[in-house]
Amino acid sequence: MAEYHADDEMKQRRYELKVNKTDPEADLWYGFLSDFRDRWGIRYTRQKILGKYIVDFYCPKAKLIVELDGSHHYTPTQKKYDEERTAWLESQGYKVIRYSNLQLEENFEGVCMDIWRMTMERAKKYSPRRIRQTK
Repeated sequence: MAEYHADDEMKQRRYELKVNKTDPEADLWYGFLSDFRDRWGIRYTRQKILGKYIVDFYCPKAKLIVELDGSHHYTPTQKKYDEERTAWLESQGYKVIRYSNLQLEENFEGVCMDIWRMTMERAKKYSPRRIRQTK
């Protein structure tokens, strides 16, 4: 993986994103991901710096990134940026899965099940002995 050291500006941006989370980010975090560790022994973090990017949610055991996309992600410029960002992250061994805010709003349980399935599949691959059974 490429080495990249976050500067103070990036750390400040990360802090701002954590404090000023969107409603969908808060819903996914507090409604599902924040207690992933207690349920299955696998930790997620929010607003993680990876390389020169800040990702919405990151699971180190599964090398999995979960991104929530608001409406600004559908402009041509942002779509191109997201594609380049995803390509770089995946070239570093991470898997990026994306959901629109609308998908989360209309099918919260389905999105959570999809994230759970992908997390478990990848965690077994990268950390096979560290997965807790469902409570």
